[in-house]
Amino acid sequence: MACDVLGAGRRLPMSNAAVRHLTVDAESADQRLDNFLLRELKGAPKTLIYRIIRSGEVRVNKARARADTRLQAGDDVRLPPVRLPERVIGAAPAAVPAREFPVLYEDDWLLAIDKPAGVAVHGGSGVSSGVIEQLRRARPGAALLELVHRLDRETSGVLLVAKRRSALKRLQDQFRERSTGKTYLALVRGEWPAARKVIDAPLHKYLLPDGERRVRVTDARDPLGQRSISLVRVLGDVHPPPGAAADAPRMTLLAVTIKTGRTHQIRVHLAHAGHPIAGDDKYGDFEWNRLLTRLGLKRMFLHAWRLTIRHPVTEQELQLHAPLPPELADWGDMRRFF
Repeated sequence: MACDVLGAGRRLPMSNAAVRHLTVDAESADQRLDNFLLRELKGAPKTLIYRIIRSGEVRVNKARARADTRLQAGDDVRLPPVRLPERVIGAAPAAVPAREFPVLYEDDWLLAIDKPAGVAVHGGSGVSSGVIEQLRRARPGAALLELVHRLDRETSGVLLVAKRRSALKRLQDQFRERSTGKTYLALVRGEWPAARKVIDAPLHKYLLPDGERRVRVTDARDPLGQRSISLVRVLGDVHPPPGAAADAPRMTLLAVTIKTGRTHQIRVHLAHAGHPIAGDDKYGDFEWNRLLTRLGLKRMFLHAWRLTIRHPVTEQELQLHAPLPPELADWGDMRRFF
């Protein structure tokens, strides 16, 4: 059977409802299966992608595979017959705007940018384009631009992009080996007990009926639970800003270093501990969030503040730092902490 070798920029026609075999090329190596399919089956709903993976209809080298399976060059990916509504098949692709982002560090191998809140790191799930697509459009001469890791759309701060395939693999190895240092700033409800410095609670990922990801704390008996460790340091108490009711809850500014990089890890750990992040629309205190919005906080208060890595070529330690953005630093007199 003839195979389609799919590389960057080639899209699988989806109007033909027939079994297809895709051969993973070098540019797609080390991607998760779900991300590979979301990119190649452009326009397919995420619910469809995850359903055909869970059902076993998608096979990698003739075997069932999980959504988080890492693909390798030369892998054979079998797709079941897939037919999209005509409105999706015939839809013209949205234009991707060219956009540069504040550069924290750059050389021939990697780029570190300061991602603003409200921008997804990549397109998909109703988002026409994200940081990586916009960067590629702004830098058409770049041989390679690939995300090393991810940040939630609502989270700002340090984001790494590889400029060479060898750098991508070495940097992602560091993340998988947990040898990076990732510290976030988070503003939470209530007074965090200074003695509580470690959260070691496994997390379980699941999907809502519409395909959106959610995460919950589970226990060691859960076979799908993943061990997750967050280290918490109190930076200071934060009083409600002027205009808040006298009984409005006090807040604490935390520096949270994650030893594991699970989906929504900080958000779920802090909410489970009874101290949700300000402005978190998935795991937060929604009534409190409405109060904060009236008081001028328009986004989730979670910022990827510092990242320490080894350079993928020189092995020298790089300490990357993204200052708190103005919309957070100017709210509640946060600048006094730095």
